[in-house]
Amino acid sequence: MSLALARKYRPRRFADVAVQSHVANTLRNAIAGDRLGHAYLFCGPRGTGKTTLARVLAMALNCEARREDREPCGECASCQRIWSGGASLDVVEIDAASNRGVDDARELRERAMYAPSGEDRYKVYIIDEAHMLTREAWNALLKILEEPPPRVVFAFATTEPNKIQQAAAPVLSRMQRFDLKRIGPADVRARLATVLKAEGLTAQSDALGMLARAADGSMRDALSLTDQVLSLGGTEITAERVREALGLVHEDEHLALLDIVAERRPGDVFAAVARLADHGVDFGTLLADFADLLRAQLSVVLGGTLPDLSERLVEELPKRVKHFAAGDLLRMLNMVVEIEPHLKRSGQQQMLFETLLVRFALLDRTIDLEQVLRGVGSGAGASTASAPSASAGRSAAPPARQAPIVAAPSERVTPAPVAAPVVAPTARVESEAPARRVAPPVPSVTSARAAVAITPSNGPEIADRAAPRRDLLALDINRLAEHWDHIVDSVNAEHRALLLSSTLAHATPTAVTAGGTVTITVESDAHADILTGGEAVLLAALRRRFDGVQKLVVRTIAPEGGAPRRLNEGAVKADRMAMLRRQSPLLDAAVDALDLELMD
Repeated sequence: MSLALARKYRPRRFADVAVQSHVANTLRNAIAGDRLGHAYLFCGPRGTGKTTLARVLAMALNCEARREDREPCGECASCQRIWSGGASLDVVEIDAASNRGVDDARELRERAMYAPSGEDRYKVYIIDEAHMLTREAWNALLKILEEPPPRVVFAFATTEPNKIQQAAAPVLSRMQRFDLKRIGPADVRARLATVLKAEGLTAQSDALGMLARAADGSMRDALSLTDQVLSLGGTEITAERVREALGLVHEDEHLALLDIVAERRPGDVFAAVARLADHGVDFGTLLADFADLLRAQLSVVLGGTLPDLSERLVEELPKRVKHFAAGDLLRMLNMVVEIEPHLKRSGQQQMLFETLLVRFALLDRTIDLEQVLRGVGSGAGASTASAPSASAGRSAAPPARQAPIVAAPSERVTPAPVAAPVVAPTARVESEAPARRVAPPVPSVTSARAAVAITPSNGPEIADRAAPRRDLLALDINRLAEHWDHIVDSVNAEHRALLLSSTLAHATPTAVTAGGTVTITVESDAHADILTGGEAVLLAALRRRFDGVQKLVVRTIAPEGGAPRRLNEGAVKADRMAMLRRQSPLLDAAVDALDLELMD
């Protein structure tokens, strides 16, 4: 009877253990230098060599023909029995998953008291799946792990050391811990090539890459999957045979789904996914493979390369670079991460995968708030050639929202045309949104370079900061209340102080004295502290508009019917969104039509 590849090619020496040289070299040097520990804990993912290292350690300690470099020979009777997991007087291998109780631990403790079969031999106890031992079992082993009999070594293997930490933390200090690494695709491919050569078989490069990715860092899984492919027959492992044996979706199907997303064809999603469902694909595997494809496309867009790409993807992905932006691919990958745990538990996996692809295909219908705001800001600097359209837009605008009103007491200025804002080309606005006529925004003072002054009767007035300074307004409580929104906007535009401007938006000027003292009322002590910290900024904004401002006083009055409003991140975002909507009717309409929210 032939052995499985995973058993037949299990390493017999420390040097043969793939990737885990940091552990193998340490153990070999410990034996050579007579600094052997009495208990070891091997941690790591499945199939990375934990039990193999424990067996090689036992072979090295009991080899009948031990080499000078302290490597086991792998051929003597003792090495053969230990390597194959057969019966041995001095090496006992225990599965803790089925021998996890306190009685099993006590039996192990009693057996460990007996001396090994020879003076030059060691008793080695290999306990696999050690995290399955109960707390009581660990407590029974605690004393013998601290002070073991002579020439006794314990080797524990586990995939979940955190459970040992929770159940019996004191035992960890009695053992030397080694963390084994995941085995990368390149190392798996190299090992598979060596094994297949020894078997007299050949394999395509793409087929080895598919096996390495499917193994997910486990060498044992890679060899087992190779055995599964070889069961189909033949002397060559091809990519098509790997797909057939493992039930993988062809790369052309993944590229077809990627093309649907790239060409913005959401209507074709359902037919493509239904065709895959008819072939019995696993949607969890399909999602993981498609996520890998998006990751590879992102790497190509950013100018990088992935070493484990197939030749087909290396050829095809650069052709699709022009269809994707790095930001869109990042958003898609974030959506995959969000939906993956729901897909595993859902009874409607096909529907979830379809809706995810539809969201990918409709990314061009979303709106970038930052680009919209840039477009709004560009309206203030537009040429006067677009005056007719701007005037028409203002006439159709809803009168509910107006920009802050600014006017000198004795000035009458002929209205100057304001150009309609143009949204930046890179902004993406949903083309199928409900049709509604939105008036162009009337620019307000939100730029550090220009200020726009507006009166209800006289139209817009553009005041350039480079122009001579106009007369200040007389300080009066009514004028201060009238221009308060404009002061809040100027504070935010010049200093980008989001927290301060959000607090000012909820503050109320309540009194002005003849001596130039301005009193402002807020809802809580937290608001008062923020305004006190920004006193210099606020006084400067007041003095740029009003004459005679000398001092600022902040008072705290809790709102009626409840405790003071608590200022947190959500409140700040809500205040910021309200301020932006007041400033721009276009953004206000976009928020209502597209149900936007402020992200940053």
